[in-house]
Amino acid sequence: MKIDYRPLCPALGAEVRGLDLSAGVSDELFGEIRDLWNQSNGVLVIRDQQISEEQHIAFSRKFGELHTLQGHTVTKYLHPEHPEIYRVSNKVMNGKPQGRKGAGTYWHSDQSYERTPAMASVLYALEIPPYGGDTIYAGMYKAYDALSETMKAFLEGLEAVHDFAVAQTGGFRNEKITAEQLDKAPPMTHPVVRTHPETGRKCLFVNPGFTSHIVGVSKEESSAILNFLFQHCTRPDFHYRHVWQLNDLVIWDNRCTMHYAVMDYEGLGDRLMHRCTAIGEVPKSPQAAEAA
Repeated sequence: MKIDYRPLCPALGAEVRGLDLSAGVSDELFGEIRDLWNQSNGVLVIRDQQISEEQHIAFSRKFGELHTLQGHTVTKYLHPEHPEIYRVSNKVMNGKPQGRKGAGTYWHSDQSYERTPAMASVLYALEIPPYGGDTIYAGMYKAYDALSETMKAFLEGLEAVHDFAVAQTGGFRNEKITAEQLDKAPPMTHPVVRTHPETGRKCLFVNPGFTSHIVGVSKEESSAILNFLFQHCTRPDFHYRHVWQLNDLVIWDNRCTMHYAVMDYEGLGDRLMHRCTAIGEVPKSPQAAEAA
């Protein structure tokens, strides 16, 4: 079918209209959606959806196996009846939080600290404040492409450690992180530059939220490299800022993007989002991808 597709930003991001995911998604239609997702450089906005939890899960599962109770480090914000859904919300009902307040208020790529980091995050807006609560995405294709050839060659030989413990002083500083949670997520090493398995394009794969250090260099050298990359990757010209509309379904590719949730809507109204997350693959360096 012909899908109404429109780019939203030069760096990344596009929207589609006229789809009704509640009617079911055939393999053929999903193939078109996935192709457009890749064309968008990793952020696809599907407007005006009216879907149930079950339909949200079924659509998200087409991307791959979903994180459930066993796949999440912080499990208390999972939907009580649907563990495939992680709830993000400032809403409180009968004294009980309906999701994690202030989730994602730091630059990160979902679950990059796992052996097989997140692939697709599928976030559905059930309630939004009258304004505020935007999500900013950074395109890691663009960030890589903008580097000098000398820097690209240098970085392609490096690996970095991704560690959930980094979040204790960052994005999860207001959460109590237990030793058991840290044991569930031991540090993992990934290439600094990875090749996207679907597009074949190279992109940077580090983020301030979970990347702790570069392997094989001194602490000072590691800090210098990472600080440069973090500043470089978050340049405004690599951004798409999503202003949420009610019933938006946004799919982002954690393999080639970072994101930051802006927590500026306190006191303005309730924000309730449901997120499903499809598990990805072990990241491959350009050398490993060429050899495969």
